[in-house]
Amino acid sequence: MTPVKFHPEADAEMMEAAVFYETQQLDLGKRFLSEIQHSLSLIQINTTLYPIIHDDVRRCITKTFPFNVIYRVAPRQITIIAVMHQSRDPNYWKNR
Repeated sequence: MTPVKFHPEADAEMMEAAVFYETQQLDLGKRFLSEIQHSLSLIQINTTLYPIIHDDVRRCITKTFPFNVIYRVAPRQITIIAVMHQSRDPNYWKNR
């Protein structure tokens, strides 16, 4: 499978969301991280499964949480550009 690398800001977004969810309910942060991992697995299985939203950037919408995994595929790596809450400005990640 193609390896996944997180942009540092995407990793921070993911961890901040997990901490937030964990403060709301015990193990909810773990469930959030599990959902993100599931999305990453689907992306790795078929990198073209999700639609292109800008140039060569694709978006995977998570099923349980209101988040999008924004990613770019290169020949040897998948780069996660953002783990974006759906209420955010949809273009904030474009400078990454």
